[in-house]
Amino acid sequence: MCIKERNTSDSTCKKLLRDEGCFADLCNYAFFQGRQVIKSEELVSRENDLSTLIGNVEKPTEIKRYRDVVRKAGIHGDYVIIGVEHQSTFDKNMIFRILNYDATTYINQVESKKEVYPVGSFVFYTGDKEWKSPETLKETLKNIPPDMEPYINDWRLPVVELKTMDARKLTNQRLKEIVEISQSMFAGNYDDLRNDRKIETENFMMAATFTRTKIKREDLPEGDEINMCEAMDRLFQKLRNEGEVLGLEKGETIGYEKGKREEKQNTLKEQLKVKLGTLSSPLEKQLTNTSLEKLNELTLNIFNVTNEEDVLKIIN
Repeated sequence: MCIKERNTSDSTCKKLLRDEGCFADLCNYAFFQGRQVIKSEELVSRENDLSTLIGNVEKPTEIKRYRDVVRKAGIHGDYVIIGVEHQSTFDKNMIFRILNYDATTYINQVESKKEVYPVGSFVFYTGDKEWKSPETLKETLKNIPPDMEPYINDWRLPVVELKTMDARKLTNQRLKEIVEISQSMFAGNYDDLRNDRKIETENFMMAATFTRTKIKREDLPEGDEINMCEAMDRLFQKLRNEGEVLGLEKGETIGYEKGKREEKQNTLKEQLKVKLGTLSSPLEKQLTNTSLEKLNELTLNIFNVTNEEDVLKIIN
């Protein structure tokens, strides 16, 4: 993912979590499996600049640390500081970054000579590949001597994966809507999006940003709310007119029929690169030698493809 796309995804996440209802619901999902422990009305925004001074007094070195979203939350009369870090790509060293952020938050509280509140953090991951990074510090350390194991402090890193979240555990309608739309886009189930309901246009565009779905605001009907059936029909028609391959209703031919196998191959290759992120050289070569009949079959099933193995099953 390019830096521009990552920054867009980061800013979208920050905008989403400025909504106190969304922030509280996501925290409840991350920490309490959906139980409504943290209330939106008991949240207090905090400065996300975690700057601190290290080094000697004469030549201090300033280390800048910025968290994505930080809030203080009241839980049954007690307070905790919660930090949320957004990740759109896998980071094997994330546990060390979280440890650094949390430790800096504690240091800042100590240096401010105020009460020191507990700190809890988690990652909101919006990538399409499974998160495989260790979720505890000890998992990343090499060969802890058994005698020392009880004395080595651990650090936990809960990870909430957008692609696999259980939307049924969410109570905030906006967050639930964005999660459901995102998961349909990840899976390529655009038929699921073609239903006669209205949603906020901004929510739809947030899901498109998280999933790197190439949809522009001007491709959708005007207004703060859109009818999903109307929006998808309009989008499909626009892209059909441009000769790109998109899904339609079952049994209906998909895409613009160019009549030439080479043009069909090029169109499919571009669509697969958008959907899968990249296309291996062996698969590109195999697509070049695939019959028009098989290419048409792949076109019909383009939105059911989630990896290269799915492509091979269709064309072989």
